[in-house]
Amino acid sequence: MNTSSHENHELVAKLLTRISRRDYTIGIVGLGYVGLPLALAAVNAGFKVLGFDTNENRVSELNLGYSGIKHIQKSAIEKALADGKFWATNDFSKLTEPDALLIAVPTPLNKQREPDLSYVEGSAYEISKCIKPGQLVVLESTTWPGTTTEIVKPILEKSGLKSGRDFFLAFSPEREDPGNSDFDTKSIPKVIGADELSSRDLAQALYAELVTEVVPVSSAATAEAVKLTENIFRSVNIALVNELKIIFEKMNVDVWEVIDAAKSKPFGFMPFYPGPGLGGHCIPIDPFYLTWKAREFEVATRFIELAGQINTAMPHYVLERLVWALDTNFSRGLNGAKILVIGMAYKKNVDDMRESPSLKLVELLQNRGSNVDYHDPHIPELPQTRAYPLFEGMKSKELTSCMIGHYDAVLILTDHDDIDWRLVAKNAKLVVDTRNVCQRNGFVSDKIYKA
Repeated sequence: MNTSSHENHELVAKLLTRISRRDYTIGIVGLGYVGLPLALAAVNAGFKVLGFDTNENRVSELNLGYSGIKHIQKSAIEKALADGKFWATNDFSKLTEPDALLIAVPTPLNKQREPDLSYVEGSAYEISKCIKPGQLVVLESTTWPGTTTEIVKPILEKSGLKSGRDFFLAFSPEREDPGNSDFDTKSIPKVIGADELSSRDLAQALYAELVTEVVPVSSAATAEAVKLTENIFRSVNIALVNELKIIFEKMNVDVWEVIDAAKSKPFGFMPFYPGPGLGGHCIPIDPFYLTWKAREFEVATRFIELAGQINTAMPHYVLERLVWALDTNFSRGLNGAKILVIGMAYKKNVDDMRESPSLKLVELLQNRGSNVDYHDPHIPELPQTRAYPLFEGMKSKELTSCMIGHYDAVLILTDHDDIDWRLVAKNAKLVVDTRNVCQRNGFVSDKIYKA
């Protein structure tokens, strides 16, 4: 296809008009914690959405109205289905039907902690088989600067079509924060980057219909760097307060009290809080994408790597605090100890276990001979995970005064709002609290230890 510059401008103008009229179908590749909220935002904006996922069970559940994600209401899926605005499929030959394809697939690390772009590459290959002139492709998956241009673009151009001339390519990093009721997909500003003006104009016009604010940047690589910068900022600052926690504990100073007082300063300080380690799909993983890419330029990422080392070590610190508390109170170790872990989700009020430090701590406890149970109102049963396959089928225990008192220690790892913390504090023989949730709720005693 030899499309002249004039014809290209005419094509873009027609597509912009179709977007404004909602005569434009959006395809979402990957229907998880990022893709599904994005699909619903598009539906709510008046667009028809076709969702793609390789998981047949997930596709079937969505088409029956089940979101599979706790904070996404079943009624929202049911309404989208009933209105004929949404349908899910695992038939990737239908990728030719949407006018825009938004890719929201995982970007994990492999066993060597290097970027695993297999899901992104696989999606791009599927799209390349049936990409049509005028389609807009936007990558949302977090990755290293250059991925869209160096990896995705060449795969798509195997079709014989050219980016910026025949189809349009952009990057817009996801910014979902599951469980945060203050922000949703629509209210969070959307960064848009593309290497051609026509691609950026189309992507900006589309997302402007989905969200309240669009922030255009000069290139796809810039937009990719924005996302990494956001997550590295959090990783480094969480590592800082985690290290301060260890230092201040030695000095008999409460790090939570220090942070609460410091945040009274109206400038120059932003509060971050320590915990048992990092979790979620972004912050424990994304910084290493930049670390990996930086090697190509012979640049050391010492700050980023040090933060990763500190955060990765936190489960081991928590374990040693638990060992110390057990020895201090009962003159016993972990071998044979009955431990109740509260919270398997990586943060409060969500059912997301991805990269949760709770999984690592359960493994560490079992390796030391402890008998471990857990309670999490958002995760009634542990699913299969790649890193912890033996945990599959473990079920959440009901919290009762008798049950709590049965354990040698309660280890609080996630501070869900819908847990009766008074019941825990009153009936536990020993509490090791990594979230300061007991003191925040007014429960202080000599059997409650912070970690």
